[in-house]
Order: sequence, then structure tokens, then C-alpha cells
Amino acid sequence: MQFEFATAARILFGPGTAETIGQEASALGRRAFVLTGGGSQRALSLLRKLENHHVMHSVFPVAHEPTTDMVAAAVREAGRSDCDLVIGIGGGSVLDTAKAVAALLANGGDIMQYLEVIGEGRPLQRPSVPCIAVPTTAGTGAEVTRNAVLESPAHKVKVSLRSPFMLPQLALVDPELTYSMPPALTAATGLDALTQLLEAFVSRSSNPLTDAICREGLQRAGRSLERACANGNDRQAREDMSLASLCGGLALANSRLGAVHGIAGPFGGAFHAPHGAVCGRLLPLVAAANIAALRERNPGSPALDRFREAAAIFTGDPCAGAENGAAWLGELCGRLGVPLLSAYGFSEEHGPELIAKSMRSSSMRGNPIDLTEAELQTILRQGI
Repeated sequence: MQFEFATAARILFGPGTAETIGQEASALGRRAFVLTGGGSQRALSLLRKLENHHVMHSVFPVAHEPTTDMVAAAVREAGRSDCDLVIGIGGGSVLDTAKAVAALLANGGDIMQYLEVIGEGRPLQRPSVPCIAVPTTAGTGAEVTRNAVLESPAHKVKVSLRSPFMLPQLALVDPELTYSMPPALTAATGLDALTQLLEAFVSRSSNPLTDAICREGLQRAGRSLERACANGNDRQAREDMSLASLCGGLALANSRLGAVHGIAGPFGGAFHAPHGAVCGRLLPLVAAANIAALRERNPGSPALDRFREAAAIFTGDPCAGAENGAAWLGELCGRLGVPLLSAYGFSEEHGPELIAKSMRSSSMRGNPIDLTEAELQTILRQGI
């Protein structure tokens, strides 16, 4: 057995940890380029803590999911600010932008030189500028991943900038920063975390460390996602979901994902749909398709045991079958009101092009079995 496990240089987790940002930042730099969500009000108190520790800063708002053009603009502005530290305070879009900016500041050149699929895919040669990632949502785990998902409007697809150098120097994970998330956002981000955990757990590239992390995350997300949606001030539920998100990021960074993300990436690029909500709609359908395909074509696969184990975690029934887990996921998404794919303008006629793009996705290589075009068509038809 051979595997690698890498993550952020340091992870600080727990209520109140964000309060240390000034002290932590001052140890890494003196001029911070800070990326925040579209409305930076939640970041104001953290920015004041930077000032209290004599860390100068300039702010760049990330108002929507990052595009290649947005990242290029942020890199230009960061260069003009002469920063020696990059900080991302926000959801996955903000953190991915921050990681991309930190990487490109250190390596130079055009972003297309480094992008997968649509670019040249050149490896980054130098470590990123020091980066601090502070998530304010609980879903992507981007604070501990080594890639940034970026949309290319010209190609109508989402692709990754990826390198071990992109792991942040510090991840500050404070569940208290997630309390203000509205129910719909809590659901979408939580379903993203749940998807990442299950896909990494059944992945062809799983390993004993990611397995243990996934088990912990699946338990916490399974018991707390609905609670966090129902009551945003439920401290235990919020802590569970922040930890589930962190576990998902740790797992996917050291394993692979699967067909849900293989489809969701190009879907989001074409239809500008919220990533987590698309994952939520696809997750029970892909799980059911994977289970059926494994039973038919590879009944001895260890992934079937993983699906059964996940089903036992979700349902609380140690005798639950793999199909019970897929059914539980479908019922969960129904209770959370996850939109149909058609809500974003998708129809069956878009299927062939989306499937072609999906099958080229790197996430597909982690799926526990190769799904056929017909199986992917069925998944999309069921999601409309």
C-alpha cells in the first residue's frame, strides 16, 4: 500500500479561533491582501484585529464564484499593493480565489499556463505567497485543499488550478463564523460537504487515513445537517458541520471525488448554478447508479461495503443495505427542498454535451466504477 497525505501547514479549529487572526497574520507578513465575500461586513471585526497587530491590508471583494478573469484582476491588484500575505475570509469561492492569487503572485505568468483541461496544465514551480484561509461557510473544505475551482466563461466550464504548493499556511476554522448562514445556504454547503465525504469514502483512491476522516465527517453531517438548517444558532450542529466540512476537504485533497463532482463542475460552468445544490440533487441519483452498476459489473468491489457502511451511519441501522443509504440521501434532499436541475435551465437536450464534458473531468477517475453514457443520461434525466 502506498499513499500520500498532505494538508495545510497548520489547522486551528474551534469556537473563537478566528479571534487570533491578527496575531497569526503578524507572524507571516506585514501587508495583507484580503479577499472577502461580496458583503464584507462579517470580515470587518477580523480586519480590525489585523490593524491591532500592525498588519496593513487592502480588500478585494469576491461577489460570485471565481472566474479566470476575476483571479487575473485580483493578482494585478495584489501585485500593486506589494503584499507579502494573502488572506481569504469567506466561503469556498473566496478561499479558492485567495489560494489562486497566492499561487500566481509567487509564480507569475498567465493563469492559462497552469489550468487543467482548457490550459497548458504546467506545474507551479514555486511555493505560494503565505496564505491564511478563514471559512465562513461549512461545505467546501477549501481551507485544506490544494486546488482552486475556477470558471472559464469563454469555455463554459469549471476547471482547477492545482498544486501541492496551494495548501494554505494556516486554516482558521471557527464554527461561530457560520451562524449567520441562512437555511438555503446552510443546506447547499452542507450537501457539498456530505457529497465530498461520501465520494472520497467510496473512491478508488481512498486510503486508511481518508477512510477514518470520512467516517467521522459522515457521522457529524448525517446527524447535524438538518439541525443546522432548522436552527442556525444550534452550537453543536454548527460545530459538527464545520468539522464535517473540514473532514471533507482533508479527504478529497488526499483521495479523489467521483461522478457527482464530475458532472457538477461542467454543469455549474454552463448553467451558473450553486455548486452545493447541484451536488445535492445529483448525490442520491449517482449513489444509486453506482450501487446498481457495482452489483451488476463488480459485485466484489470494496466500494459496496463502503456504501453499506455509510447507509448504517445515515440510518442508524447496522443492518441497512447500500440502497437504503441512497434512499436516505434522496429523502434528505427532498426535506431540504433541493431544486431540480431544470430550475437552472437544464433540459434533456443539454445532456449529450454535458456528459461529454463530464467524462473528461478528473473527478470521474475517482468514481468507484466507470459509468456508461447511458447510465449518466439516466442520472441527468432523473434530476430534471
